[in-house]
Amino acid sequence: MYIYRMVEDRERKYVGRIGEQIAADFLVRKGFSILMRNYRKPWGEIDIIAEKGNVVRFVEVKTLAQEDLPNVSRENNNYRPEEQVQPWKLKKISRTAETYMNATRDHREYQIDVVGVFIDLSKRVARCRLYEQVL
Repeated sequence: MYIYRMVEDRERKYVGRIGEQIAADFLVRKGFSILMRNYRKPWGEIDIIAEKGNVVRFVEVKTLAQEDLPNVSRENNNYRPEEQVQPWKLKKISRTAETYMNATRDHREYQIDVVGVFIDLSKRVARCRLYEQVL
């Protein structure tokens, strides 16, 4: 049982890393500039810090692999990875975002966004959805 959890955790982290890279590429194609990835503090982490239109964006990435989803499509309403961003997680992201803005002495507007990533690893395809100003 312990070995199973280690393998499951390793796979989850692998899918998460792939999802974050796909999300970063997606944001760049949408005109964002990536400022930093995986900004960590003891109380929270931000997957991607980007900017667009002079607004700093703190982006949480949620990824779902094909094994868990029968059909990877934009219309799939059965499960949305972005809905897994719980209120407590948004609070941690907000606190971490404020820390970043203060530490960098950046006085621009900022917002928290979420990118949901659907991946079909066997076909090597992914789809992304951007949700802006989730908090």
